[in-house]
Amino acid sequence: MARGKLQIKKIENTTNRQVTYSKRRTGLFKKAYELSVLCDAKVSIIMVSSTRKLHEFITEPLSQKQFYDQYQKAKPCDLWSNHYQVMQEQLRKLREVNRNLRNEISHRKGESLNGLSHEELYILEQKMQEAVDVTRQQKMKTIVAAIEKSKKKVRNGDQIQRNLLHDCELLIKEDPHFGLVDNGGDYETVFGCSNAYPGRLALRLQSNHYNFHGGAGSDLTFA
Repeated sequence: MARGKLQIKKIENTTNRQVTYSKRRTGLFKKAYELSVLCDAKVSIIMVSSTRKLHEFITEPLSQKQFYDQYQKAKPCDLWSNHYQVMQEQLRKLREVNRNLRNEISHRKGESLNGLSHEELYILEQKMQEAVDVTRQQKMKTIVAAIEKSKKKVRNGDQIQRNLLHDCELLIKEDPHFGLVDNGGDYETVFGCSNAYPGRLALRLQSNHYNFHGGAGSDLTFA
C-alpha cells in the first residue's frame, strides 16, 4: 500500500515539536558534514529553536566570521555595515544623554548658568527647591528617629532604675540595717543615693545618739 504524503505544518504539541526538531537537526548536521567531506564544500548552518536555543554547524577549521567574510567577498553586500550604523546611532544617543546629564549636574551646582533662558532658570529653580524640600523632610525624619531612639534609651534606663530601687526597698524591709554605714553618728546608705536627683531613692538614717545600738529612737526616711 502506498505511503501517504506527509503534510507539512506546524506541530502543535510542544513535546513532539521539540523531539522532531532535535532529530531533524541531528540529521541536517550529519548531511552537512557528509557534503563538506564528499564535495570539499564549506557549509555553515545556524538554527534557533522555538525555545530560542541556538545551534550551529560550521565546516572545520573555519569560524562563522571567516565564513561570512568569504560570503561578503562573493556577494556585493556588507553584512556588518548596517549593524555598525546601528551601533553608531546608539553611541551618539548615549553621548547625548551623557552630555545632558553633565550639564544638569553643573546647573544644579550653580555652574554654567549664563546660557540658560529665564524659563530654563525658573525650571531649574523649581527642581532645586523640590530637592531641598525632599532633603529637609528626610533630615527631619532622621532627627525624629534619633529622638525616639534616645527617648527609648531613657525609658529603658528609668525602668532599670525603678527595678533596682524596688529591689532595694524589698531588701531594706527584710533587713533594716541593709546598706547602712556608720558615718560618725549619722548613717548613710552605701548606695550613695541623694536628694539631689528627683525620683531616686534617698535613704537617710538619723540618730539622736552616737551609739546606734544604744536603744535610742531612729528615723528611717525615704525621699
